[in-house]
This record gives sequence, structure tokens and C-alpha cells, in this order.
Amino acid sequence: MAHAPVTPTPDPHPPVTRLTVLYDARCPLCTHLRDWLLRQRQLVPLDLVPAGSGEARRRFPGLDHAGTLEEITVVGDLGQVYRGTDAWIVCLWALAEHRPAAHWLTTPLGRPLARATVLAAAKYRSVTAERCGSAVSGCRPPGPAGGSPG
Repeated sequence: MAHAPVTPTPDPHPPVTRLTVLYDARCPLCTHLRDWLLRQRQLVPLDLVPAGSGEARRRFPGLDHAGTLEEITVVGDLGQVYRGTDAWIVCLWALAEHRPAAHWLTTPLGRPLARATVLAAAKYRSVTAERCGSAVSGCRPPGPAGGSPG
């Protein structure tokens, strides 16, 4: 009895092969973390682009760019959008030395720690902005974040 050939079904979750991290270029904590990410061995390449910049607007015209200045945002090469805690976790997942930690941070025990870390970073940014008298986080004067808005 002849069998019909089996047609492979497409993977419903194709692998992420590149991530773009949108960070606040006026925030000292954000730029420090950007530099740290660039020094790490990446399993998935990270493109680090200032949030709200002309480059960010060109790459992702449908994204809420004001929101990307308030909360870390990571965009996958297939259009996946990660914000806040999920964005931090996916950044760690992209790094060779930190992928196991990223997996743990998605568990019921790890998730609260990931969330607390993101909330602490947001509080630091808020306090820094208040102390510096800036409407935007960080101690730098307001201006385009890495380029003029597109």
C-alpha cells in the first residue's frame, strides 16, 4: 500500500534571529545598560537604537514611540514587540552567559524578581529625572534622542 508524502507544516513559532533594543539615550542608566549589552557575547544579535530617534521611527513606523521612551522596548525581526519585564528577559535570553537566567526569570519563582528589577530601574529613572529637573529621564537637557524625530 502506497503512502502519500507527508508535507511538513510551517513552524508556528519561527526562531528570532535578531532583536532591536530601543533605549532612552538621555538616561544614564539606559546608556550604561546599552554599553553592557554591547560587551556581552550575543547568541542573537542585538541592534541598539535610541528610542524616539529618526532611526527608530524609520525602522518601526507603527510603533508608539513616546511609549518606547517610558519603557524599554525590544522588537524582534519578525515584528514581535516586547515591553518592560518581557523586554529585559528577552535581552538576557539573547546573551550567551545569561540565557539560563532568562529562562529562570520566566518561571513562577523568577518572574517576580524580573518584575521587581524593572520596577526598581523605573524608580531610579524617575528619581534621577526629578533630581535633575528634567522632564525626561536622565540628567541631560531635553533634545532629540540620537537623532531628529522622523
